[in-house]
Amino acid sequence: MQTSAQEPSATVDGSQTHSSIDFTDLVAQKSKADRLKAFAASAFLVAVPVFIQAPLVRILPELSLAVTALWLLLGWNWLKKPHLHLWGDLVVGFSWTWLAGAIYWGWFRWNPYVHLPIEAVGLPIVLILMRYGKAKIGNYFYLGSLFGTAITDIYFYCVGLIPYWRQLMVSPPTEAGQILHSALLRMETYEGVGWAIVLLSLLIMLGTIPLRSRSTSWWAFGGAVLSTILVDSLFFVAAVFA
Repeated sequence: MQTSAQEPSATVDGSQTHSSIDFTDLVAQKSKADRLKAFAASAFLVAVPVFIQAPLVRILPELSLAVTALWLLLGWNWLKKPHLHLWGDLVVGFSWTWLAGAIYWGWFRWNPYVHLPIEAVGLPIVLILMRYGKAKIGNYFYLGSLFGTAITDIYFYCVGLIPYWRQLMVSPPTEAGQILHSALLRMETYEGVGWAIVLLSLLIMLGTIPLRSRSTSWWAFGGAVLSTILVDSLFFVAAVFA
């Protein structure tokens, strides 16, 4: 009789354990899916300014700057909705990169020396948001994007490409091909290739290490860093075919 009375309890306990395992699996699967989404979206958002903002800011810099407010409003609105929270988080972080791009490429593009300081215009806000635990994924995306930009600028300084940058910004479009070709010759020197290997290795290392984490924020950081390689490759291809 005692054994019979205990059997239902054992069955219930087994059912509860099975349900607990199923719930854990679902959480793990969702977390993995979020990490992949954050990685892919971060890579995409780093490339967006190249194809969309760059031509817009040359024609209508004021409009490009004003669009920053729309990104922020959209991001904060999505943050309030559970099913759109991830995307809202990323859009908030993206808005700071868009703001920096609008300011620099709209009014300061002929001066490469202020490029990185302007790209860091959102850094104080991001640090404050991190202090209060807000928009964490977007903050890490912004930091990854800023880090990738810094590495690219370091390459320009080390290899001596800054003069070509300035010439490209102030010269008529008809001279762009010759300027890019001259810059390519500089990149093909031992110094240019050596710095490219060192900084490319750094980007790959600091872009892949975060992918070992189970944090969605770190995957956003890794996606932003690694996509810098893609964007830089586009400029290299442009120089090759100039």
